[in-house]
Amino acid sequence: MRIIVRTALLAASLLAITACSNNPDSGAAQFGPGTPVDERRLENAAADGSSWLTHGRTYDEQRFSPLDMVNDSNASELGLAWFADFDTDRGQEATPLMVDGTLYVSTAWSMVKAYDAKTGKLLWSFDPEVPREWGVNACCDAVNRGVAFWKGKVYVGTLDGRLVALDAKSGKKIWETLTIDKTKPYTITGAPRVIKGKVLIGNGGAEYGVRGYITAYDADSGKQAWRFYTVPGDPSKPFENPALAKAAQTWAGQWWKLGGGGTVWDSMAYDPALDLLYIGTGNGSPWNRKVRSDGKGDNLFLSSIVAIRPGTGEYVWHYQTTPGDEWDYTATQHMILADLQIEGKQRKVLMQAPKNGFFYVLDRETGKLISAKPYIPLNWAKGVDPKTGRPIEVPGARYSETGKPWMAMPSALGGHSWYPMAFSPKTGLVYIPAQEVGGGYDPVPTFKPTPKGWNTGTLFGGQPVPTDPKILAGIRASLKGYIIAWDPVAQKEIYRIPHKGPFNGGLVATAGNLIFQGDAGGHFNAYRADNGKQLWSFNAQSAITAAPISYAIDGEQYIAVSVGYGGVVGMGAGQFADISGKVSNVSRLLVFKLKGKAALPPLPADSGLAPITPLPDRGTPAQLKIGQVAFGQFCSVCHGADAVSAGLVPDLRHSGALGKDAFYAVVRDGLLKDNGMVGFSEALTPAEMEAVRLYIIEQARQAAKADGSR
Repeated sequence: MRIIVRTALLAASLLAITACSNNPDSGAAQFGPGTPVDERRLENAAADGSSWLTHGRTYDEQRFSPLDMVNDSNASELGLAWFADFDTDRGQEATPLMVDGTLYVSTAWSMVKAYDAKTGKLLWSFDPEVPREWGVNACCDAVNRGVAFWKGKVYVGTLDGRLVALDAKSGKKIWETLTIDKTKPYTITGAPRVIKGKVLIGNGGAEYGVRGYITAYDADSGKQAWRFYTVPGDPSKPFENPALAKAAQTWAGQWWKLGGGGTVWDSMAYDPALDLLYIGTGNGSPWNRKVRSDGKGDNLFLSSIVAIRPGTGEYVWHYQTTPGDEWDYTATQHMILADLQIEGKQRKVLMQAPKNGFFYVLDRETGKLISAKPYIPLNWAKGVDPKTGRPIEVPGARYSETGKPWMAMPSALGGHSWYPMAFSPKTGLVYIPAQEVGGGYDPVPTFKPTPKGWNTGTLFGGQPVPTDPKILAGIRASLKGYIIAWDPVAQKEIYRIPHKGPFNGGLVATAGNLIFQGDAGGHFNAYRADNGKQLWSFNAQSAITAAPISYAIDGEQYIAVSVGYGGVVGMGAGQFADISGKVSNVSRLLVFKLKGKAALPPLPADSGLAPITPLPDRGTPAQLKIGQVAFGQFCSVCHGADAVSAGLVPDLRHSGALGKDAFYAVVRDGLLKDNGMVGFSEALTPAEMEAVRLYIIEQARQAAKADGSR
């Protein structure tokens, strides 16, 4: 393949380390293990194969390990070296870091743990004590995707909007700063990055009505250095920077009153040579452009890749993947930087496979489109115009214009969501955890912002999931997941590795001609990177969505991955959450090496759910419709579509608290707020609350009827 990625530089750096191993003051040896994790060590992380110093291992986020002690000839000899149980059973999405023999990993509820990377001994644990009631502001579970490291400190963003610096040796808090306005439903689930002594963190909350931004804080003190807003605010007030004044020309109506969206909730990458930080921005708030912006404009910088100066937050360029987005086609998905040989020229590129189904290759110096091709089947656009860089939309796809429902491929879950992809300079391929999941958008007749609910401008729960077994079987068969090995120069698929269903984990590629990935069926797998042949699999006892890492200690290579089901699918997908097979949610860190001898304990016996005993209360058809819609807007993201839970939180159809007194004590008064179940008295009217109760009872009645118990 016509690809030149920094192979020569990497080889030279590795050679320098070898040549200078007896002289720690010369050459690249100064960037190896034991030296301070500072600007120079992070910028030269590619030469340090034994460590995993930042979220994507290197600033270019390639998630490629140069280690090859484990390779395509011996991967079948992998075994469990050690494991550690987490003290939370919510979703686990973090990429660990390995710095100088210590492995640092965050868990759900923004907790952080440090382990001896060789033995698994717990060194310390930190709990930021996130109030559980703040979970109502999280669209997609109380997850956390990782930590950052800089000069002896570990940094974590908390679900309730704080940035916390910890002493790397003891886990003691050094400082913390609040990054959000706590009167608004912001959250942090993404991993921070550290560049030139500044800690960078964004946030989420666009489903609920917030304005997105990314902020830089001094790594030593926590003092704010700069903030870059991704959408313009109230135009009657001065704009924070000139770029926002121009962006405001692409908006209409009174968007600022609804938040605007554009949150920076995940992906970033950095090019030290160009001194450019690349951020991916999210969907609009609300999704529906007619509600958000009078149906007009591109609405910058929604669903965009934006290049800014990390020292100042100065805007440099942007590329918008989905102008005027109203499908939740975020551009927050993983970005990868590489140098590719394209049409006889070496190009500095940025690659992304965002939710909208197109694989983009951009010139990362200028933001100009080089190429864009579909990586999954899609129906909302015919392609991307190579001259304008804009998608060629299909008539009818904009449901806000037609006022009619639109069944889209991909859905808001994306052709590729947050699960990190990987790039191997040895094969020249990008490995994408792709999926085919269709979904509908149904515009609301009228829109009124509401607290504690999804303010999207589309009708959640408006159409019930079919109950006909044949239709359900057809839906299940249509949900697909696979790894795509993608040639970014030719813009074509080279091969694919099919899975039982979608929602599988992130990837890492290694110099041993391997890629590793966990799947939603509860297995951790190794494949040949050149052809996709499966070489090894391990029963992890729980679904895996997080991405693995690789590191080395004392001449042995290790592979580590967090396991534990959750996220938007595990919480909200209802009866489709087990599409890849029903697995228990056991949250752990698993670490493997060649000839590892550890073993997981057997799973405890499943005690099952309490029998469904529906109450005699019955709602009218009108009440049940109101209850269905309200449940979809306020309850389904945690308790599952159509009140079918995957087991991470209570299945309400089996609840003994559906009587009026108990139900209102919980849902109205917030009796269980310390468990994360807040009261909804300010969001639901008494009539709506009763309709939700009657709807859940009806769902319980139908389930009992289906299984013959009533």
